[in-house]
Amino acid sequence: MTSTEFRKAAHELVDWMADYMDNVGTYPVKPNINPGDIKAQLPHEAPETSEDFEAIFSDFNKIILPGMTHWQHPNFFAYFPSGTSGPSVLAEMLSSTMGAQCMIWLTSPAAEELEERMMVWLRGMLGLPDNFTGVIQDSSSSSTLVALLTAREVHSGYSINQSGFEGKARFRIYTSEQAHSSVDKGVKIAGFGISNLVKVEVDKSFAMNADALEKAIEADLKAGFIPLCVVSTIGTTSSTAVDPIKAIGLICKKYKCWHHIDASYSGTALLIPALRWMSDGVELADSFVFNPHKWMLTNFDCSAYFVKDKKALTSTFSILPEYLKTPQDHLVNNYRDWSIPLGRRFRALKLWFVIRSYGVEGLKKIIGEHISIGQWLKEEVDKEGDFELLAPVPLNLVCFRYKPANMIDENQLNDLNQHLLEGLNSTGKILLTQTKLQNKYTLRFVAGNNSTSKKVVEDSWSLIKSFARGINLSKFMNG
Repeated sequence: MTSTEFRKAAHELVDWMADYMDNVGTYPVKPNINPGDIKAQLPHEAPETSEDFEAIFSDFNKIILPGMTHWQHPNFFAYFPSGTSGPSVLAEMLSSTMGAQCMIWLTSPAAEELEERMMVWLRGMLGLPDNFTGVIQDSSSSSTLVALLTAREVHSGYSINQSGFEGKARFRIYTSEQAHSSVDKGVKIAGFGISNLVKVEVDKSFAMNADALEKAIEADLKAGFIPLCVVSTIGTTSSTAVDPIKAIGLICKKYKCWHHIDASYSGTALLIPALRWMSDGVELADSFVFNPHKWMLTNFDCSAYFVKDKKALTSTFSILPEYLKTPQDHLVNNYRDWSIPLGRRFRALKLWFVIRSYGVEGLKKIIGEHISIGQWLKEEVDKEGDFELLAPVPLNLVCFRYKPANMIDENQLNDLNQHLLEGLNSTGKILLTQTKLQNKYTLRFVAGNNSTSKKVVEDSWSLIKSFARGINLSKFMNG
């Protein structure tokens, strides 16, 4: 592709992108297709000769677009949002155009120094301690794994990296029953063994029970285990429950455990000072992660990981072959030593664009509006006699179920609500996801997209009520 051809195609794409942003609400939220439908339209072998951009883009519109779930749709209320915005997209275009590999300062000095500054900005924006130092990872899953590996090496004097686990006592990792599955995955990958992950019981708000945590640690000490790390959560995936960060931090300090805080989604809400009760005690933590790519208008991937002891982190991951040595190594942060991959994208550029384009006040306003919408929906659910809130609503995730007055059997209610969710999602007008809270099939509704407004949520709530009340209950009550 020549620069002339690129210029023409790029203009066409930018027009398409702007139209998509304006009109994403006209698409079905999710496609009505079956597994294999897209593959059936794709050749089994790669083309031997070049194809025109027009043909490629035509196939994108005919084959790919109809098979996409539209995460930026106003009626996408599933999972947690995947952030984006015009400034973020433009920054990604620039980053891709430069094609930079940002593994060390010398390979992209501006990328390293901008990332360093963006992490200072984020630290201040969220009210995190000044002694936290940050790096952008690809995901919270990677950040949690990095925390677990660092905790492992700090406790072992960095000997496990050298000689493995042989002869070492068994370490224990603690997290709540409601913690994200990435903790389980990290425990497996770090070599601890899933049997050494202790799931601590939660209270009625689905937050970790700090007393139960301490009892579990005491029991493990008596049994000869080594309590190594506690992973707490600010805003669990199922219900945005907030663990008692300060109480957990004090327990970790008492037993010399690493304390990692997963604030993947809800951490963005710390932009609003009135919500910093959620992070009370964060100064006691050893590491903290949140994802601007979820709720802060920034495209995936962008996970902000903070650590108190930078040397512990770099000592865990640093490997310096001759071909990576540079004269500046002692003067700069070479982020290749701060994470698992050597190669790194220029992720900081989109953060810079987003924060400057919206300003902290603009971001706070958007997050506040989403929270207000969530609180409105909570009150609406609470008003309806045949709907039931199943968890507290600290932010903008509402967990509820349909519960007709004459239906009390829990199995029947679970089947009914699964049918309700699947029916709603099949319309293409709305997309929700589910969880289980106290074994109750729960509908999750998250209002967090840029395109989502109160009017959109009002209309969606009307659709949910109408659809639910139109279900023939007899087929569920008669077994």
